[in-house]
Amino acid sequence: MQALIRRLTESYGPSGSEDQIRDVVRGEIRGLADYVTIDPLGNLIAVVKKKAKSGKKIMLAAHLDEVGFVVSHIDAQGFARVQLFGGVNPLACVGSRVRFADGRLGVIGIEARRDDLTKVPAVNELYIDVGATNAADCPLRLGDAAGFWRPMELAGRRLIAKSLDDRIGVAILIETLRSLKQTPHEVAFVFSVQEEVGTRGAGAAAFGLEADVGLAVDVTRAGDTPNGPRMEVRLGGGPAIKVRDARMIADPRVRELLEQRAREAGLATQREVLEGGSTDAAAMQIARGGMPAGAIAVPTRYIHTPSEMVELGDVQACVALLTRFLQRPIEL
Repeated sequence: MQALIRRLTESYGPSGSEDQIRDVVRGEIRGLADYVTIDPLGNLIAVVKKKAKSGKKIMLAAHLDEVGFVVSHIDAQGFARVQLFGGVNPLACVGSRVRFADGRLGVIGIEARRDDLTKVPAVNELYIDVGATNAADCPLRLGDAAGFWRPMELAGRRLIAKSLDDRIGVAILIETLRSLKQTPHEVAFVFSVQEEVGTRGAGAAAFGLEADVGLAVDVTRAGDTPNGPRMEVRLGGGPAIKVRDARMIADPRVRELLEQRAREAGLATQREVLEGGSTDAAAMQIARGGMPAGAIAVPTRYIHTPSEMVELGDVQACVALLTRFLQRPIEL
């Protein structure tokens, strides 16, 4: 599974520019589903058809896109000013490398002359340096998108990479699709677009699929770092099952069924109460007439930075839990 995660995290795909990562995923799932389609917004949807009359229609979603940057201005010296795709903290940017769709690399710099060096830099103080000497020499154009660039590294049983949010969820869906030998349900594996800018892809997919139950697979913050977030989620504690976040309250029936399936399989889980942020489940929950929805999250440190960190055992447990959930009857 590590090789898969490496391919996914090292692929390019900021919000709105998911073509390259979508092609990678499409290659990974070839032959695993009954049919695969791409909807008008760009979501990749792989469907396993219903095998039993009593089966439900299930929507699973993990988003392809990553946070990133878009060129908004090129100055006379050839430096590119940017706006953001998603919740990028400028503190995580300075000195980081970024990559554009054509593979070109750049470095994020910050204006040296600032009024107060103790303040978090503003976005308009950042720029991308691609080695140009003037505006005419700069190969970038307005609207070009970039994402963080950093190769995946191992630290014992922990993985460190950019875009684990949410390529780790994508990896979990792929591995679940591979391991799902039988299910009574019709399952739509949705690899969604534009989650980081408002869960747009999942909303469109949920409207079209009209599923009976929805689950998002994403990351969540971990509260196990020095003076970290005050939340009872830690790396190595197992999948985090959502209770609520800033945009949704998970259906308690979905949450309880996930916890029941975890107990049956002897899997440790945690509950997630997230103060800020959300997942594709928020859009799924209110599509059309609404659907019971929940989320499984991988505890993650340093989210929306070039060096996000997860525990491999948590990832594997998410695959085991999701597979068991889909193999059994679902009655809510």
